[in-house]
Amino acid sequence: MRTGSRYGLEIRSALVADAPFLAELLAGAGVAIPASELASRLAVLRASPGAVLMASDWGPAIGLISVQWAPSLLTAEPVARVSALLVAPDARRRGVARALLKAASQAARSAGCGELELSFPDSATDLLAFAVATGFTPLGAVLSRPLRKGRG
Repeated sequence: MRTGSRYGLEIRSALVADAPFLAELLAGAGVAIPASELASRLAVLRASPGAVLMASDWGPAIGLISVQWAPSLLTAEPVARVSALLVAPDARRRGVARALLKAASQAARSAGCGELELSFPDSATDLLAFAVATGFTPLGAVLSRPLRKGRG
């Protein structure tokens, strides 16, 4: 998947070879994942139902979205879930997140999904405001628990 715009913003599928650039983007957001580990995760995600898309603006990655879809017992169509949405601080307020969300939504619709879900930490009030502004409706809290001891 590849899209572009007249402003130089390019949205495309993230490749395993993009792992070093994406690791740098994630590190800037406080998420330290070694490039080799990120490459392994990208390979798994690329083989799974979903899409990992990146945004670049005449250079390195400035944004990332990861969306996976799966059948649901409660809905007729598969449900898509955004597991990561990130834009570099110096690239915010330029429509990058909207472009990533639009491309991910299009991919999910093409896969037959009827709904897109987004979860985020309580501290991400700016992400909540963005989500509401782009049509998401708060549906309540998401709870999580580790499946192995010592994680969480």
